[in-house]
Amino acid sequence: MHWQPNVSWKVYAAAVASALAAGCAPVGVSRVDAPGGVRPGISVLLEDSLHLIRGRTIGLLTNQTGVDEHGESDIERLRSDPARAAGVRLAALFSPEHGIRGTEDRTNLASGIDERSGLVVNSLYTTTTIAPPDSTLRGLDAMVVDLQDIGTRTWTYVGAMLYTMRAAARNHMPVIVLDRPNPLNGVAMDGPLLDPSLANPEEHTAARPGRAYALYPVPLRHGITMGEMALLFNSALHIGADLHVVPAAGWRRAEWFDETGLPWVRPSPNLPTIASATIYPALVAFEGTNVSVGRGTSDAFQRFGAPWMKADSVVALLNGRRLPGVHFERSDFTPHAPGDGKYADRTIPGVKIVLTGRDRYHAGRTGAAVLWALVRTSPESLVVRAATFDDRFGRPAMREALLRGEDPDAVVARDDDAVAAWRRQVAPFLLYR
Repeated sequence: MHWQPNVSWKVYAAAVASALAAGCAPVGVSRVDAPGGVRPGISVLLEDSLHLIRGRTIGLLTNQTGVDEHGESDIERLRSDPARAAGVRLAALFSPEHGIRGTEDRTNLASGIDERSGLVVNSLYTTTTIAPPDSTLRGLDAMVVDLQDIGTRTWTYVGAMLYTMRAAARNHMPVIVLDRPNPLNGVAMDGPLLDPSLANPEEHTAARPGRAYALYPVPLRHGITMGEMALLFNSALHIGADLHVVPAAGWRRAEWFDETGLPWVRPSPNLPTIASATIYPALVAFEGTNVSVGRGTSDAFQRFGAPWMKADSVVALLNGRRLPGVHFERSDFTPHAPGDGKYADRTIPGVKIVLTGRDRYHAGRTGAAVLWALVRTSPESLVVRAATFDDRFGRPAMREALLRGEDPDAVVARDDDAVAAWRRQVAPFLLYR
């Protein structure tokens, strides 16, 4: 089955349904070839699929990660002479967590004016991620979304996209998602899955707060792109958006981001490198503990520590497990102005996680082993805030088992069948080989 970026989701969905009815399995959809390297969705849109926005006044949900293969911002490209000649008018910007330029590490980001473009920026990050208010969509003909996912379930940019899809459907306007490669490749999928009892894909309301970091029963490392997630959500959640996904050209699922030739732009202030993004899903749950994950250092999410931690013992226990693709080293550190407020300007015992084979690395097993080792060495000092930890790790029952001292590999393996089911669930929505 072949899907081209200038064909609407409705046409593609009909083709998928036809293939399924015929007994075919549309597991992959032919990628768009990109002579000379990978091109993100913004370039494909302007070069091959301009009809989707021709003559339209558009809003753009993006941030610093919305750039083309040369590092030029979507904001500038959508205001360039070729776009203007096609009657495209970029009228409003919308920003997710960390703001339009990705420099903020706090809540309650105010709307305002983007100094570089002079455009209004509507912040979608207040006390939590919110949907674009209907008032901000008046006068727009379409919404365009371009944000870099990092391949981990807890990433709030996916929530901003989902809420925008809901708002666009409610206001009867098309939404165009410009796709990008999954930085951690599109092959590996690691559990745990998010417990369905914790998931909330609905928009934020006063009665029921939104959970942009816990939307759907997805594996910790999900293995798909933002565009593929949009297709899945539109179908599984019955959103009914007039959705158009413009795929990245030339990307193959097995490729990591640093193999694409695309410029790496920090997706958040605390993910400076691909290494940090790779290890991140193993440590993100520890935001819900009294353990630092290296915020306030140059290699956040590649290390963890606490004043009470018996670092040498933790290193010995973890290396003794011979986890695939990682090695652990004693490495004390001093957080400076950490966004989580943990142990500012104190030198604390620490452990560095070193990737030795990223294609063999399993984020869920690594994170479970870290919790197990901390329980084994400092049970009286470790504090785990259950709700916060569970929202990120995914399974309350698994947290409880690890706190009881059960084997971490065996605990995480309980979700192997669920991860396999996820792989089958997403197969019809995959856009790349």
